[in-house]
Amino acid sequence: MEEFSISVIIAERPYKLTIAKNEEETVRKAAKLINEKFKEFSKSYAYKDHQDLLAMIALQFTTQFLNLDKRISTKDMVIIEKLADIDEILTKVFEK
Repeated sequence: MEEFSISVIIAERPYKLTIAKNEEETVRKAAKLINEKFKEFSKSYAYKDHQDLLAMIALQFTTQFLNLDKRISTKDMVIIEKLADIDEILTKVFEK
């Protein structure tokens, strides 16, 4: 896995990161999304420092992630149940 260094700016502050080459696009997109939310929140909310906005952004993104994870887990369970039904049907067919 090829690693290299990149620099991203988050909340007006530069960060040097060492990442896998294939993660660069995702990391840059993530930094861009954070900065867009940062600008949006800074216009909408009163805050003392950047940490307040970053905490709210982290809370929002984490909540979205957990909701998505819950939906995926539910769909996984439905798929597992359907596969078990199919397995049962196929087992009965091949037993004959």
